[in-house]
Amino acid sequence: MSDTEFLHFQSLKKAVQGKYLETHSPAYDDISKWKGIDIIYFQEDLRQKAKGNISEKTFYTYFKNNSQEKIPRIDMLNILSVYSGFNSWSEFKKKNPIAISAEETIATVVSETQIEEPIEVVTVEQNQTSVTEKPPVSIDNQAFDEINQNINFKSEKQNFFKRYLWLGISAFLFATVLILVFYDNLFYKKYTYAFTDADRNSSIKGELDVKIIRENESPILFKVKPNSKFVYETKSKSLKMEISSPFYKPETIVRDLTNAPADREENIELKPNEYAVQLYYYSKSIKDFKKKTQQLNRLISDNALIYQVVDSDIYGIETMDKQKYISLVTLPTTTLENLEVIDSQMKNGKIVMIKFKITDDEKTK
Repeated sequence: MSDTEFLHFQSLKKAVQGKYLETHSPAYDDISKWKGIDIIYFQEDLRQKAKGNISEKTFYTYFKNNSQEKIPRIDMLNILSVYSGFNSWSEFKKKNPIAISAEETIATVVSETQIEEPIEVVTVEQNQTSVTEKPPVSIDNQAFDEINQNINFKSEKQNFFKRYLWLGISAFLFATVLILVFYDNLFYKKYTYAFTDADRNSSIKGELDVKIIRENESPILFKVKPNSKFVYETKSKSLKMEISSPFYKPETIVRDLTNAPADREENIELKPNEYAVQLYYYSKSIKDFKKKTQQLNRLISDNALIYQVVDSDIYGIETMDKQKYISLVTLPTTTLENLEVIDSQMKNGKIVMIKFKITDDEKTK
């Protein structure tokens, strides 16, 4: 990518910013300072006017802090150019030329008109010295043959012994490894656990986190897919699991495996977190916005901590207050289809913490 291309993109960002400001009033005029609801409104305006979408990750990468001087791919540049009033990225560049400094012009001319200088070839003569060989020393042929036969016979016996010695050692080591592997596996047992909704007596339709707690070791986290069973192999005599999900109350399961049959499946019931389910429903629903606002006001604490997880290497998490969150989820936009509540916490009958993200659905025109 040339410096000129990057300068064209900077000019395009200003054009996009100006186009948006014609009909909207964000918290800041500077596009690099937009976040939260401002980005949502911009995404919706882009969908309507350019029939395309820009993901949060792309926005944060190229509009918030483009320190690496990168530009988006060509299809995204075309969408932004159409939004700004042009037919394509190529047309935008033609109608918005970038002035090139005199120094850059001179540097380009010099680089294209390099003068080739003749290469001087120097021939170096090397003196060759003749080496005289000493005449071979003659010995008795019969004595020489006898010495060779004795040496060859001894070397053959030594090679035969070494070859079979190494084969024996290799076979012994291989057998030892097999014994150790199968001996250790004899003590491993496989245990299967299924999870059901305690209120509905049905399988869990959401993803679960199962954390295995082991003594004097770091926990191991497993992801259990919806409607799936959790299978765990261990040679330990006990098992401790912490089960969590955004829509179910956390459970800690402790089992004594001393006499537990490995071929039997155990069913574990999880109690739904009704507040989390209500939060998810009222955040995702796109009907009856007045009722939705009232329910969210009642459900969420005024001092709730609300975090939006952003899919960006630069901006990981952004915070917002209760009213901004309610405004976000009550906007009649297609963004609600991609809103995902990751975690929530409740205290004294109110939700005091919400963590959510908006999944990437960037589509080209």
